[in-house]
Amino acid sequence: MEMKSLSFLVVLSLLAITLPFAIASDPSPLQDFCVAVNTPADGVFVNGKFCKDPKLATADDFFFSGLQNARPVTNPVKSNVTTVNVNNLPGLNTLGISLVRIDYGVNGQNPPHTHPRATEILYVAEGTLLVGFVTSNLDNRLFTKTLNVGDVFVFPEGLIHFQVNVGKYPAVAFAALSSQNAGVITIANTVFGSTPMIDSSILARAFQLDPRIVMDLQVKFKPKN
Repeated sequence: MEMKSLSFLVVLSLLAITLPFAIASDPSPLQDFCVAVNTPADGVFVNGKFCKDPKLATADDFFFSGLQNARPVTNPVKSNVTTVNVNNLPGLNTLGISLVRIDYGVNGQNPPHTHPRATEILYVAEGTLLVGFVTSNLDNRLFTKTLNVGDVFVFPEGLIHFQVNVGKYPAVAFAALSSQNAGVITIANTVFGSTPMIDSSILARAFQLDPRIVMDLQVKFKPKN
């Protein structure tokens, strides 16, 4: 009897250890593919998108073109992220992967942000980048590295990370993410640019700032209509 109880506890312990990892990324597909469509009239709902009838799928459902083209970097952070995910490449649906191209102007940055549903692996194609991520609240440890052409760096799922162009010329990077729709939460935009706005007194206390500074930040990050 004691042996059975011990075995049961061992099984429970193993489940407790492995279960979080089992549900930490997109679910595995149960079919060859599930080309996404936006209306239920053309298919059945699964894994976040309706699926096209497989008999109606074409090669174009699995094709995207244009990542070789540079994007403008005229915004305040001097960077531009071009995303290839299930929303513009329907064949990615249920496959648990996506891709981005990031263009950086001189002194440009991809500001601190997080992907709630994906780990990211980044490859530098042009230029020099300072990259980094911060661990969770246990110790808030910062990991940083200067990357050159051909270098690769990994940002663990859900952790806040960033990239900055520290070279003298524009830079380009490509990154793969372990989700068909990784999502992105840009910290400053989310905190200071929410709709409706978070009460400035709450943010002032959280960031230990003068409320007037918080209100000024909220004006700067207010979404443009």
